[in-house]
Amino acid sequence: MRTAPPPTGGDHRPLARLYAGKDPAGDAPLHARVDRVAARLGAPERRVGASVAHLGLAARLWSTALGPAALHGRFPALDPAGLHWDPALTSPDDLWWAGGGTRPATVAALREAVHEAHLVPLHAAFARDGRISPRLLWGNAGSALAGALRELTRWARAHGRPAAAERAAALVQGLFDHPDLAGTVRGPGLRRASCCLYYRCPSGGLCGDCVFDHAPGTGLERRAPAP
Repeated sequence: MRTAPPPTGGDHRPLARLYAGKDPAGDAPLHARVDRVAARLGAPERRVGASVAHLGLAARLWSTALGPAALHGRFPALDPAGLHWDPALTSPDDLWWAGGGTRPATVAALREAVHEAHLVPLHAAFARDGRISPRLLWGNAGSALAGALRELTRWARAHGRPAAAERAAALVQGLFDHPDLAGTVRGPGLRRASCCLYYRCPSGGLCGDCVFDHAPGTGLERRAPAP
C-alpha cells in the first residue's frame, strides 16, 4: 500500500465512491475490473472473475490492517474516502492511502475499519455488478483473513517475532467470532468451507485452503454445498 503523494499515470479513485455507487463512471470501473480478471483467467462464467477479483481486494484490505496491528499495535485508519484503488491495474490490488492517522490494534477497531467500512459495502457493490452469492463473498473474506494470518505467522517465526504471531492469532480469532465470518474457515489449518470457483478456469486448480480435496468432476472431491 502506498501513501501520499498520489501515484502518477494511473486512475486511482476513492473506494468510498465504488461502495456508494457514486463514482462519476457509476459501477463501470468495478464492471471493467471483473471483465478484465475474467478475460485474463479465461473464466467460463463471469462470476468466476468476480470472485477472484473480490478475493484479491479482500486479501489486500485484511493484510494492510492486520500486519501493522500485529507488529506495531496500531494500524492505518483506512477510511474508504482516503483509500484509493485503480481498477485497471493487475493483481494484487495496489492501494494508495492518502493518510489519516492510525487506530489501536483491537478486534473492535479492526472489525469496524475493514469488515464494516469496507467488506460490507464492497459486497453490496459486487451484488450490483452481477450474480454472486453472499456466501461465496464471505467465504472469500474469511479465506483472505486466514491467508493474511498464515503469511504473517510465517514471517514472524522466520524473523524471531513470536509475540507478533500470537497477537495476530488472537485478533483473527476475535474477528472470526462475527456471524458473517463464523464458519467460513474450519479446523486448525483454517480451511475454507466454500469454494472461490477458481478451479473452473482452464489453467485453474485447487487453492491451498480449498474446500475440495480433488477438483470437482473427478468423482474424488469432497462434496460441499454449492456457493
